[in-house]
Amino acid sequence: MGFSSFLGRLLFASLFILSAWQMFNEFDDTGGPVAKELIPKLTVVRRNLSSKLGVAVPDINVRPVIASTIFLKGVGGILFVLGSTFGSYLLLFYLALSTPILYDFYNYRPNKPEFSLLLSDFIQSTALCGALLFFIEMKYLITRKQIRKKTPKAKTV
Repeated sequence: MGFSSFLGRLLFASLFILSAWQMFNEFDDTGGPVAKELIPKLTVVRRNLSSKLGVAVPDINVRPVIASTIFLKGVGGILFVLGSTFGSYLLLFYLALSTPILYDFYNYRPNKPEFSLLLSDFIQSTALCGALLFFIEMKYLITRKQIRKKTPKAKTV
């Protein structure tokens, strides 16, 4: 079970690690190609927050957001491969923040082609969140069972 568990974690985390590596290689003064996709989505989020809160939310600089994304995906993925629950928490934090922003299917009508594409990506990200929650719970249960094991009493003759 040890090797298959490692291989499963490696395959799962490769999605995040390779994505972080690609984003790192494309990262420049403007934030790279990811910034072109992220700026309009963050503008919509800022506008929605401003209208809901009743105060003006300042512009969001996209470059630190992308740098944080690279860090969360890269470090979280590597730690996850090594079996760390902290890595899974980093990946879960990334998914929880980015999924509703990147895959905003709720801003489109169901008859638009963007709706079905964004909805399927949203569902895939929530499935990844579920897998991470399962991993965290399994790690927690295993350590709890190990603590509860009683040491055998010595038999007297």
